Amino acid sequence: MKRSIFFLLIIISIIANAQQTKHKKAIIVLTYDDGLTSQLNVAIPQLDSANLTATFFLTGNMTETSLARWRQAGKKGYELANHTLYHPCLLNVKANPADNSANYTPYIMVREIKEMNTLLFALDGKTGSRTYAYPCTELEVGGRNYVDTLRKTGLAKYARIGGGPDAVITDFKNLDPLKVPSWGVPGNQVTGDALIDFVKKVQQSGGLGVFMFHGVGGDYLITPADAHRQLLKYLSQHRNEIEVTTFIKAMDEVMAAK
Repeated sequence: MKRSIFFLLIIISIIANAQQTKHKKAIIVLTYDDGLTSQLNVAIPQLDSANLTATFFLTGNMTETSLARWRQAGKKGYELANHTLYHPCLLNVKANPADNSANYTPYIMVREIKEMNTLLFALDGKTGSRTYAYPCTELEVGGRNYVDTLRKTGLAKYARIGGGPDAVITDFKNLDPLKVPSWGVPGNQVTGDALIDFVKKVQQSGGLGVFMFHGVGGDYLITPADAHRQLLKYLSQHRNEIEVTTFIKAMDEVMAAK
């Protein structure tokens, strides 16, 4: 009798584990950089139609009109996150030498991040530390790495770096919350199939995948509107297998499971 009960418990355990594996969800995070007009005009309406959420890494480059529209996006539940006031990076030397990160120090960078957090509070009224995306995915300013300086301030709860189409996160235990990889979507040449292929890699691993978009149907580093719509359609059709959430919520979930 005891032997039968023992084997029955083993069978139940195997079935339960199989069910957990079958229903394990991959996590996808859609992030958009620089607070671009095409994100307001194309990306957000498409996200609304698909009933999906996302994270927008904003800079201080907002007009009165766009500021009001971003405030409305925050009210809808989209995460408004920090991408600094002036987006300083080495690539800006030709566009505006004042925004060349070679002329920054870690202190100046952290001060700018803090001021951007204040602007974001004025937009959505949310307190506490924000999530952050390194401008141009650079971890250095003035030749000095500022990740640990940022870590000590507590201004950024989580921070996103760059990566390629293989940037699927599965090793949550060793994941640095201030160096979270993402796929920097390259722009015009990208197809809906390529975007979906990245999602499928995440599904197969049961991991976390973070997209980094810029323009959607306009502006620069443009993801074609149709390709973006195709991705959202796939995510909508696979809600039972994929959790689509904001960067902060995804990372809260991942860190809690460490």
